[in-house]
Parts: sequence; C-alpha cells; structure tokens
Amino acid sequence: MTKILYRYILKEITATFILALFVTTFVLMMGKILQLMELVINKGVGLWDISKLILFMLPTLLLFTIPLALLIAILMGMGRLSRDNELTVMKSAGLSLYQLCMPVFSLGAAAFVLSTVTSLFLLPEGTQATRNLILEIARQKASAGIKEKVFNDDFNGIVLYADHIPIDGAFMEGVLLFDDRIRSEPSTIISRKGYLVAAPDSPAVTLRLENGSIHTVNPNLKNYKKIDFSTYDVSLELQTGVEDAKKFTTKKLQEMTFLEMARLIRDPARSIPALKIREMKIELNKRLAIPVSCLIFALVGMPLGITPSRSARLRGFTTALAVVVSYYLLTLSGTALGETGRLPPAVGAWVPNAVFAAAGVILFIRKAGEKSLDLDLWGRAKAFFQSRRAS
Repeated sequence: MTKILYRYILKEITATFILALFVTTFVLMMGKILQLMELVINKGVGLWDISKLILFMLPTLLLFTIPLALLIAILMGMGRLSRDNELTVMKSAGLSLYQLCMPVFSLGAAAFVLSTVTSLFLLPEGTQATRNLILEIARQKASAGIKEKVFNDDFNGIVLYADHIPIDGAFMEGVLLFDDRIRSEPSTIISRKGYLVAAPDSPAVTLRLENGSIHTVNPNLKNYKKIDFSTYDVSLELQTGVEDAKKFTTKKLQEMTFLEMARLIRDPARSIPALKIREMKIELNKRLAIPVSCLIFALVGMPLGITPSRSARLRGFTTALAVVVSYYLLTLSGTALGETGRLPPAVGAWVPNAVFAAAGVILFIRKAGEKSLDLDLWGRAKAFFQSRRAS
C-alpha cells in the first residue's frame, strides 16, 4: 500500500518536473535564439551550426532551470494533492509527513545527480565546444563571405574589396582595404595579392598581403604618408553577433574542469593573481553548491507545497520563483563578497545553501507537527522590544 502511494506521489511531481524543466529552459533559451538568428539572417550561418550552438549552451541554462523546475514540481504537485484532500486521506491512513517526503526526496536526489553531472562535466565541455564552434564559424565566414568585386564590411573597422578570387579561393588579387580602427589615422591599403591565414584561439583571421602600399591621411587633410611593403599582415576580426565570443584570448573559468581549477589552486608555483585565485575558488565551490540546492529545495518545497489554497498551481509557480530569485540574489551577494575578500570564497558560495537549509528544517518540522508556517516574526520582534522597554 505504501509503495503504491509513493509511486503515485512520485508520478505526480515527476511529470510536472519534466514539463517545468522544458518550459523554463525554453523561455530562457529564447533570448539566445533571438541573438543567434542574427547569424542566420545577416551572416549566412547555417541552421545546423545554430542548432549545435543551442545544444552547447544548454548546460549553462540547465544549472539554473533544474533546481527551479524541481521546486515548481514539488510546490504544484504537493499543492494539488493537498487541495484535493488526497494528502489528508494519506495521513488518515497512518502516513506521517516524514514518510510522505520519501518520493519527494527521491526526485530531489535524481535532480541532484543530473545537476552535478551538468555542473562538473557538461558545463565546461559545452562552454568549450561553444567557443570552438564560434571560432570555426568566424573562420569559415571570413573565407566564404569574401566575394570578388564586392565591398565586404563584415569585419570590425575594416572594409575589404578583392578584384579577383579564383574558384578554389586560395588567394585574392587586386586587394583594396580601408582600415578605420584607428579613427585618428584611417588608412587605405592597396595590394596585388592577399591570403587568409587562420589565427589560433581567436575569433580573427589574418590577411597576409604581398607587394602593396599603405596610404594614410590625417583628419585635417594636411599630411599624407605612403609606406610600401613586400609582406604585411592585417588582423580581420569578424563581427560574430554572439556576445559570448567577445573574449577568446584566455580560457574562461566556465571552460575549466573541476580538476583543472583544483590543480591551479593547489599549485605552489602558480603565478596567478590573488583575485583570479579567489574567483577560481568561488567557481569551484559553486560547481558543488548549486547541485546541493536541489536537495535543499526539496526540503523547503515539501512544507510550502502542502497548503489548502485553491489556487495551488499559480501559488506554487509564484512561490517557486520567489524562493529561487531569493536564493540567487543571496548567491550573487555571497559571490561579490567572496571576490572582494570580505568573505572566504567557500563561505560566500555556501551561505545561500546554509540559510535555506536552516529555513527548510524549521518549516518541515513545524509542518510535520501540524503547526502553522506563519512564524509571525514581526509580531514576535515587536513583543520582544515592548517587553524590553517595560523592563
């Protein structure tokens, strides 16, 4: 009998969890999709590459949406059971809240495992794959996007024109290039031949020009300068339209695995600034703290979900948003204090979990004892200060 009820509760909240995970992830992904559509419309990037970019970006969103979907599922699922008096019947059959919480914590444990895999493995792999794909798109667009007898302005601060390009695209002849990146001294470059050379770990390619000249005129048109060259390299940075592709010079923390960061922190011969070390420690602890929040949200969501409200679905969704927003605001505050050195990095990353775990234990014990969750903190504080004044 007990196992049947456990499976019934688990089925109720699991179906809601899957639906909530899909909806919340899709809503957050819409902002990225609109940004990526610029690559399709304006840059000619294929839909297959866009699909891979969306797939690689998913782990970053799942770290946020898995705990949120879990909390929504528990609040809405338990709220529905409470509203239809099904939980009352279960309690009448002799089941306590400590027994009814088993399927809830089973789903919380599954969400914890999924979030841990995402945080420790999928996040660095996805971020690295996104970076590499954007680089590849930039290089392909640089070579395929240049057409002969067409002025190309897909590069930052540069307009490129080629008089002739062979079918294999191996080189360009009759190259004219206007470089406006230095506004105080724009230059025009004329060259007989040019080659595109890929720059490793950079969203830029190098245009190697041969047998040409650089013509520069200052803004007031008083001075003219000409420089002849046999070989000259120009860096062409493609306008990718993707915000995450702006900085490629160093490996980001999100691209580093857990073990890579741990080795750098423990390396006694490291030559890394103290601020960077603190950021690594915070990132390291957040990779562990965020999955643990799934277990804490299961603890918090169980008592909050058992309410007699008739608007359980809407109330569950708004309560979940309020709890998750409060959690992440506390996380941002702890991260900021940890980065500035006002708190140890581990404390700054784990404070939100400690606060919500304490709140969850209090709420769960009170609900298990059939007590009201309205702690009336304001009334108690007011009575305390009044008693202090009277004494």
